[in-house]
Parts: sequence; structure tokens; C-alpha cells
Amino acid sequence: MLTLNTSLNKGFTLLELLVVLFIMVIGFTVVGINISTGENSTAIKAAARDMASALRYTRGQALLSHQEATLSIDLSENNYSVSNRAEAYSIPKSIDLTVVTAQNELRSDSTANIRFFPDGSSTGGKITLEQGKTAWEININWLTGQINLNDTHANQ
Repeated sequence: MLTLNTSLNKGFTLLELLVVLFIMVIGFTVVGINISTGENSTAIKAAARDMASALRYTRGQALLSHQEATLSIDLSENNYSVSNRAEAYSIPKSIDLTVVTAQNELRSDSTANIRFFPDGSSTGGKITLEQGKTAWEININWLTGQINLNDTHANQ
């Protein structure tokens, strides 16, 4: 006669459950860190895109109106404005701004302009937005007035 062993364990040991829970905790921690890092990089990317868009708008206004147009950047207040518009656009205080422009476009220690001319050219320059290890760079070509936005963190 055959006898079957019915005393086989059909469950999990406490050790197996603890290992699975430990792996899940590590997984959720990694996901949480990635999400919080992503929020910071999204904010700086949005600010860089908005500023590049404002520069393109300013260049377009100079071309359309056949008059000079400027984008003024206030480094102390972390904001910028377009000539002939009263609104100042703010950048989060956690983002550091650096501007390189023509010497005659520096209005004070904390204010600089990027000027576009009726033919589309500009004074040129570079605007850098940094937050932690993430940085975006906006290059303005002086001859053509073309605006290029680059993620400098990806190049490091």
C-alpha cells in the first residue's frame, strides 16, 4: 500500500517573507528618490524652456516691429521681462542664474539685457540655469540671433 506524506509545508517561512518585504522596501525607496529628483529637473527644464521661448518672442518682436527689443534679466529677483511688456516672469529661487552678455548691456550688478536688433541679430550671450547637479544653458548667437537650449548635465 502506498502512503502519502501529508506533512509537506505548503506555506512560506518567516525568513522568506522578511526577504521579500526587504526587497520591496528597497524598491520603493529607489522609486521615491527618482521621483523627487525628477521634480527638480522638471522645474529647471521648464524654466529654461520658458526663458528660451521669451528670447525667441523678443527676437520676433524686433523683426516684426523693425525696432530693437530687449529681454531684461534681474538676477537678484530671479525674474525676467520683455521690452514693451509690464509683466515680469519669475524663476524659482532654487534655480541659480548666470548671464554672459555684452558689457554695455549690464545695467547694474544684478541686471543684464539681451538686445535683439531689427535685422534679427543680437548682442549675443549665454544664460545658465543651475539647480543642484542639473544645468541648462541658453546660447544666443550674436550674428543670427538664434537661440539654442542645451542640457549641460547630459554632456558631463
